[in-house]
Amino acid sequence: MKHLILALATVLLSTGAALGQQPASSPAPPPPSGTYDDANCGAWVNDVWVPNANCTAYVTVIRHDSLAGTITSVKGHLVTIQQTARSLVINDQPALDRQQTGKVAVGRQVVAYGYWRDGTFYATAIY
Repeated sequence: MKHLILALATVLLSTGAALGQQPASSPAPPPPSGTYDDANCGAWVNDVWVPNANCTAYVTVIRHDSLAGTITSVKGHLVTIQQTARSLVINDQPALDRQQTGKVAVGRQVVAYGYWRDGTFYATAIY
């Protein structure tokens, strides 16, 4: 029994639990660098993003979403969408690159599919 208690104490001390410390964990991987390409990472199926295994490094930095509203302003690749409770600016450059925007014009009601990254919504398709 004495050996069991000593072994348990050794394990607790080595993990820092006896001192109220969190055990060391592996550091989080750095965010991916380079350009994210939505088309290589999954697809929208019935308005739900279905990821594939190609882009696992982006799981913690990309959140897929869709937005609906009316276009109120267009300035280059920045499009302002008015929703019921808010107005927001989206970056439609990925959709432009893929030729998935249709006519981007003030007054058009749209649904934009894309992803949030670092507080910015990037549209990959606008319908």
